[in-house]
Amino acid sequence: MVKADVLLGLQWGDEGKGKIVDVLTPRYDVVARFQGGPNAGHTLEFDGRKVVLRSIPSGVFQSGMNVIGSGVVLDPVLFMQEARELEATGVDLHNHLCVSRKAHLILPTHRKLDAALEAAKGAGKIGTTGKGIGPTYTDKISRNGLRVGDLEVDFEKKYAAAKARHIKMLEGLGGDTDIAELEKQWLEAAAYLRGFRIIDSEYEINAMLDEGKRVLCEGAQGTMLDVDFGSYPFVTSSNTMAAGACTGLGMAPNRIGDVYGIFKAYCTRVGSGPFPTELFDETGKRMRDVGHEYGAVTGRERRCGWIDLVALRYAVMINGVTKLIMMKSDVLDDFKTIKACTAYKIDGKITRRFPFEADAVEIEPVFEELPGWETSLGSARSEEELPENFRRYVAFIEDALGVPVVILSVGPDRTQTIIRNR
Repeated sequence: MVKADVLLGLQWGDEGKGKIVDVLTPRYDVVARFQGGPNAGHTLEFDGRKVVLRSIPSGVFQSGMNVIGSGVVLDPVLFMQEARELEATGVDLHNHLCVSRKAHLILPTHRKLDAALEAAKGAGKIGTTGKGIGPTYTDKISRNGLRVGDLEVDFEKKYAAAKARHIKMLEGLGGDTDIAELEKQWLEAAAYLRGFRIIDSEYEINAMLDEGKRVLCEGAQGTMLDVDFGSYPFVTSSNTMAAGACTGLGMAPNRIGDVYGIFKAYCTRVGSGPFPTELFDETGKRMRDVGHEYGAVTGRERRCGWIDLVALRYAVMINGVTKLIMMKSDVLDDFKTIKACTAYKIDGKITRRFPFEADAVEIEPVFEELPGWETSLGSARSEEELPENFRRYVAFIEDALGVPVVILSVGPDRTQTIIRNR
């Protein structure tokens, strides 16, 4: 039986999933996005071009079919902008993209609610992107959401009821209730969305697997932002781990094959929340500058630090990762010494477990130092061309996590990727 492979991030997002989906896509017939919304930007660089995808799967440039699954929340306005930009470059999107009927819609009022709810938190702000993701998932769980399939049946009545409910909530929060311009854009975009092939993705995905087609499930954000198993409450609103591919696409667990876990050679985080290995010195600033660590969608400055093997072991465990992919190795090219966090010290005790409420305890990272390679990796195209100290760093990580690293990224371009035989 052909099984679907899953590709996801193991840290706090921004690991470089878009590039690797693009690299792996020629091996697959279908790329399916299984969760998240337009708050996640997947960056692809090839042929001198740089493209940021927010809702559309990263296989759109090379894959025969791309699917936006039921676990995704979709903003028609941002979707239309993104789709038209791709079509302007010659991408035949209408023949290569399907949208699940069960994917939930981000309404204009969801964006207003996002801003009002975040403002109400005051100093306890989580750092939302303000794109309406959280309120949309809230409506989904409370059984008040609108789905893509609702555009086909009795939409006006359902939309009016949702809008009235949200306006009342906004009034109670003292939020902005003027949605006239947003609503005009949204209704135009919703009509555009109707022009795509809208499918029952659970039937389609399973049928494709039955036909022997290869499916790659693309995740957004990262494991440590999972709403259940991440650094709660500083998390996203969906299940970013491998199990989310089952619920977000309608596949049984026994249909999952390999789980590709992506991580950076160091660590970054955007927004609030715990970050045990964060650096506040020149080293952290250097990582940010060399790695161009700014949000692909938000432009926000990313916090930077050394690799955290405690958090990575946790992510590997709960995802059942079978293959590792290390990104942005070249960012550390000029560092004389590389540090890796192998354990935490909490209340004087050493632990190798990620704590329940990491933001509420004082975590002292326990580091192991390794010699840097102090040479450029960007021109390497085979494992044999890599410096010895870099290979030792990779072996150290493999030993710590118990999973092989099968792909090494040594630069942003599609060609700067080394596939290892592991």
